[in-house]
Amino acid sequence: MLSTPLQASDLQQRQSDLKQLQSQISKQQSDLKNTSKQREKLVNLLKKDEKAIASAAKKVNETKTSLTQTDKQLSKLNNRQAELNKLKKIQQESLSNQLASAYLAGNHDYSKMLLNQQSPATIERLLTYYQYLNNARMASINELQATMIELEEITQEQISQKDRLNKLILNQQQQAKQLTLEQSQRQNTLSLLQKTLNSSGAKLEQLQIEEASLKRVVEQAITAMRNSPKMDGLSSKNKLSWPTKGRIKSGFGSQRSGQVKWKGVTVSAPEGQTITAIAPGKVIYADWLRGFGMVLVVDHGKGYMSLYGHAQTLLKNAGDLVNKGESVALVGRSGGQTEPGLYFEVRHKGQAVDPARYCKR
Repeated sequence: MLSTPLQASDLQQRQSDLKQLQSQISKQQSDLKNTSKQREKLVNLLKKDEKAIASAAKKVNETKTSLTQTDKQLSKLNNRQAELNKLKKIQQESLSNQLASAYLAGNHDYSKMLLNQQSPATIERLLTYYQYLNNARMASINELQATMIELEEITQEQISQKDRLNKLILNQQQQAKQLTLEQSQRQNTLSLLQKTLNSSGAKLEQLQIEEASLKRVVEQAITAMRNSPKMDGLSSKNKLSWPTKGRIKSGFGSQRSGQVKWKGVTVSAPEGQTITAIAPGKVIYADWLRGFGMVLVVDHGKGYMSLYGHAQTLLKNAGDLVNKGESVALVGRSGGQTEPGLYFEVRHKGQAVDPARYCKR
């Protein structure tokens, strides 16, 4: 659905907050302390923007799924309608032939048969035959009636499904409009945030804060794993598929900034592309994380976990069980990214390991 009055009000409030921060930063650009405070406010505003985008994108995805299902249902109804129309034609022709044959044979007049003074055995035989023909005609009539009833039911269902389809298309257009508004607001926030990170020292400080945030999430995840059901973990023998198709932009262990190195890989991929779980597991974290945006963590058992970040939206919640290859999120640029992609990690007992060890190259 299009944004509710509450959502519209929330967007207006965030736009107002952004303008106020922009004014303050321009006045206090030389004051590092104040700039740092404004940066924190912008990070919080970015979090709200990206969560709003995730909510809008999730609705768009759900509507897209419903459209596909409704299209399939409508296609099945159309196919069944065509089958029934063919059957109706055959049944009508069969019944017409039966009635014509009965009329030409004169079996509709029992008085003639009796006046012909035929033997009782012959009369009984003929009555049995005529009764058989009558039963066959009644059966044909009943079959035709059943076909006509089903055809009427399918016609009504088609009308209902087409109405649902039109509403879904309208909803999708409204949701896409809301998503565009949220993305525009997020871009404005991000542009202002980047101005406060114009020095290498500020950027390094941000990376260290983000690393600390991720560390806390991993520690929480390890605690949550203790209560998870027994699972098989990951094996380097049977190579798994990557969670999404794309080009590796930054490899495991490569330098990120200063002494900070990548503990996962960044896969460049189109925004909105599906992200799938690399193996069966249980979702133990699904929320926004500073520097990584919308993040989902899956426990695979035996101390193994996989992490999927920078998502546009998350399709699963903490506590959900997922199968290998099941859709868990959509590729995005959350966490302050300027280009869409997936940040992907594999950890064992809290330690980051090269995902290529488990996924096919």
